[in-house]
Amino acid sequence: MSDRERHSVSRRGFLAGGSLAALAALGTTSGCKRATRDAKGRVRLRLWFSLGGRNREVLLEIVKRFHASQDEIVVEPVYQGDYFESLAKLRTAIAANVAPALSHVVAEVVPYLARAGTLEALDDYPGMRGIPFVDALAQSGAFHGGAERPLVGIPLNRSTPLMYCNVEIFDKAGLRPPTTWLELVETAKALTVPGRRWGYEVPISWWFWVALLGQAGGSLVDDKGRPTLGDEAGIKALRLWQDLVHRDKVMSPPPGRDYDAWNVVNQDFLGGRAAFIWTSTAYIRYLEDNAAFPVVAAALPKDIRYSVPTGGTFFVVVKQAAGEEKAAAASFLRFFCDAEQAAFMATRTGYLPITTAAVERMRSSGFFTKHPNDDVAQRQLVNVDAWPWDPMLFRIERDIVDPRLEEAVLVDRDARVVLREARALAARAR
Repeated sequence: MSDRERHSVSRRGFLAGGSLAALAALGTTSGCKRATRDAKGRVRLRLWFSLGGRNREVLLEIVKRFHASQDEIVVEPVYQGDYFESLAKLRTAIAANVAPALSHVVAEVVPYLARAGTLEALDDYPGMRGIPFVDALAQSGAFHGGAERPLVGIPLNRSTPLMYCNVEIFDKAGLRPPTTWLELVETAKALTVPGRRWGYEVPISWWFWVALLGQAGGSLVDDKGRPTLGDEAGIKALRLWQDLVHRDKVMSPPPGRDYDAWNVVNQDFLGGRAAFIWTSTAYIRYLEDNAAFPVVAAALPKDIRYSVPTGGTFFVVVKQAAGEEKAAAASFLRFFCDAEQAAFMATRTGYLPITTAAVERMRSSGFFTKHPNDDVAQRQLVNVDAWPWDPMLFRIERDIVDPRLEEAVLVDRDARVVLREARALAARAR
């Protein structure tokens, strides 16, 4: 099965209640019982995760450190595929009453799972409300009204979009990273070499379109919470991409979807086939380590204002899990959010530090001075626009908006018509 087919199965699993493939992958049934303690009497904490490569290594190292710090809980981490595969399995496991106590999900899924009553509120677990989260990355600031709701999401790997520039190309042209949309277009034109190099690339993805929509002065929903998809700002954002691809011819046409597209953009940048790109802060370390040229990060440019969404995942504790396993999950989460572990996660991966204590630790150690690209990502947090707390947010993203963005940019469909269709479907979805 191709990556695209797997993603399609995962989306159907999310919306239809879980795929048969996900159910088979569980290797169990709702009638099975599982011991909550091991032979040594330790609470067994099941953790499902979706991180790969270096990110996985860092998470597993933190698990190892947790084991060394105490002898009452043993964490059992199991990789469940990418975000979308893991989500399909988690929903199936919840339906079958065999879900792990601890997992992580993309941010936009948290409101859906919360409304379904599947998540444990962590407010009353010792120490959970006192964790000094970076507000923009936590439930409190990543969602409108997040602070007023029960605490169900704990940040794991959090990110924002970021601009990355090939310094050699920019210096040779005597240019600086663009700070406005007008500068972005002019810079992309100046740095494009037809048949050899695109001036600019970005995955055609909801996440980056939401950034553009905010920069154009719009928001996804109106004051009553109805999905407007930015109205004129959303149209303007989509038309910017269409013009860059079809009329200015300075941006690569859509190279694929989901992580295929992100990987193509990264590889074009590393291979010198794109002068500057937008991708996640999560790739800071990867791009720095693998580029044969200096990489400089910059904040995303503005149109009317600066704006970025947050991305990545939140830990969630499943309500149906055994009480002692949920308490063990809270204990592990407190350890994970400790300044030392949060700083370790951020410095090794490029994801943003999730607590103010971790930020202070990294700054006092000189990390941001030695790694100015990380400092750019940190300072850009003042431009974060919160997500609406909408249970259908993920469905609107994956099933309604994303496919239409790809089609609109690929074949140059009228942006106004495309988003009018999307708005109608989004309204019905809710």
